[in-house]
Amino acid sequence: MGIVVASLDKAISFFEELGMILEGSSTVEGAWAGRVTGLGDQKVAIAMMATPDGHSRLEISQFIIPEVIADHRSAPVNALGYLRLMFEVENVDETVSRLAKHGAELVGEIVQYEDVYRLCYIRGVEGLLIGLAEALHKGK
Repeated sequence: MGIVVASLDKAISFFEELGMILEGSSTVEGAWAGRVTGLGDQKVAIAMMATPDGHSRLEISQFIIPEVIADHRSAPVNALGYLRLMFEVENVDETVSRLAKHGAELVGEIVQYEDVYRLCYIRGVEGLLIGLAEALHKGK
């Protein structure tokens, strides 16, 4: 999955607090890159983050050229095409508390789904919608 942010450094810090590992960062630029995105000549700072188990990646991009033209971060959860990230965490309460130090806020409440998960949505770095799920019974 990839996501565009206004501040690459803040996003890296936030996702590291969530347990992700920075694999590397770079700048991609030139018309060749713009042929992929359809944007023409572009310059983008990117960072690749990995989940602790190494099975998933998140590409974070900060466009320098061309400038960002739209901002969908404050769209409601039920907006068509709205994207959110979902993470399984060891302790949802503790995770929300840690992420609050990075500006994260609960969208609603932390709720329990049967005896399977404790779940919540937060607005994380730059208002991104992030789901957190704590499995109540490991190994089932």
